[in-house]
Amino acid sequence: MLHLLRKKAYIKFFLAPVLLTGLFLFPAGTHAQIGKVELNMYDHDSKPYYFGITIGVNLARFQTSLHPRFLDHDSVYIAEPVNSGGLTLGLSATGRISDRFQVRFNPQLMFIERNIFYKLKYPDFDGETEVTKKIESVIMSFPFQIKFQSDRIGNFRVYTMAGFKADIDMASNARAKRAEELVKIQKYDFGPEFGIGFNFFFPSFIFSPEIKISNGIRNIHARDENLRFSNVFDKIQSRMIVFSIHLEG
Repeated sequence: MLHLLRKKAYIKFFLAPVLLTGLFLFPAGTHAQIGKVELNMYDHDSKPYYFGITIGVNLARFQTSLHPRFLDHDSVYIAEPVNSGGLTLGLSATGRISDRFQVRFNPQLMFIERNIFYKLKYPDFDGETEVTKKIESVIMSFPFQIKFQSDRIGNFRVYTMAGFKADIDMASNARAKRAEELVKIQKYDFGPEFGIGFNFFFPSFIFSPEIKISNGIRNIHARDENLRFSNVFDKIQSRMIVFSIHLEG
């Protein structure tokens, strides 16, 4: 039940900004279809390249696989990941391939907190048997994406994108020495990204809300047999949903 409730909250957290953005900007898209409207930035599609900035929020969690010895563990009953939010800031450079395809490089600085909930057999130092370990990361992400875009309808357009990212965790604790209470995470990760977005053309800029799934495929767990909060896991991978606003020129 807890898992289902968390999943519902996970969906609502990201669906809300998408729906609000759509409701706020919907008249701009529908107005373009009723009669003739003046095209904003009418020559934009002929540009060979353009730039922008990115701001956003992310909902991140770990995808974990328990170690085969977990069932024999005598101090941890439950170890499961918890969803947590964060912030994203970035720049973008987009190049035109054709009327339908574009290529985009979108380096980002991501502030992420991913938590793991534990239920212990014996109380810890604070006398608690339920503990949540916070794993904070400052990630430099380097996504390279291909965008497939629709025809422009007035001052509106929809696009999908797919790509690949490489991440560097600047706050990685993999080499921490005093790590008795930590779960160690490796510094480097990589994986695919998929998303959908919308372009709203204004007189001097393009407003582009976007939602994407960004997953890591590398095992980023720096497992240490001597750490009780870490040795229960065999594999840890990153999972993330990102809602972004791109302001492009």
